[in-house]
Amino acid sequence: MGPAVTIVIPVHNEADFMPSALTRLFSELDEVDAHFEVIVAENGSTDATADLADGFARRERRLRVLRLPEPNYGAAMRAGFEAASGEWVANFDIDYFSADFLRAALALADEADIVLASKRAPGAEDRRSPLRRLGTFGFNLLLKLLFRSSVSDTHGMKLIRETIVREFTPRVISNLDLFDTELVIRAERAGARIREVPAKVEELRGTRSRFLSRVPRTLKGLWQIRKALRGESRS
Repeated sequence: MGPAVTIVIPVHNEADFMPSALTRLFSELDEVDAHFEVIVAENGSTDATADLADGFARRERRLRVLRLPEPNYGAAMRAGFEAASGEWVANFDIDYFSADFLRAALALADEADIVLASKRAPGAEDRRSPLRRLGTFGFNLLLKLLFRSSVSDTHGMKLIRETIVREFTPRVISNLDLFDTELVIRAERAGARIREVPAKVEELRGTRSRFLSRVPRTLKGLWQIRKALRGESRS
């Protein structure tokens, strides 16, 4: 059996979509040479998401469920990372996961500390709307300008070495949308080995959040990260 991998999936009000998605996920994981645990980090759902997740966990020993009282994607991811037991930690979304990515990322285990599924790397297939593709381009341009980051995509699937998770998760100040982005930026600045593999992205359903409404929050969050990093570099 291959390495131990913990997959963290934040979920919020996913009662209609989650059960079939988890069934597909575990079916795909059966084809990957690794030992998996999946952590569903339910956060502040007002529907039956938490109960359905608990029911699934009673049937599937590889699934653990965390319950967080407030709806907060970043806090849910943080809690999942802190609870992870694998030597590698992956983060997926309930509507965006891929066993092909895991196979490609694990193949790079000897030469990488973080493997990113990039929607902008050569060979990637990004079938999202033009507005969302433009948003990804603009976001990563800001990362280059503000942080001199060399990665092409920080939003999406990732595989992260457990030692990186343990070192940098406590330092991350961001919640909501930018937790994983900040973790990658911090690890990159510290010299972590980061590799990217091309991703195939196709929306399985309509988007649940309004893209333009997140822009002010994202800009504010990136500026707060920049201020925090600059302050730390002076201390």
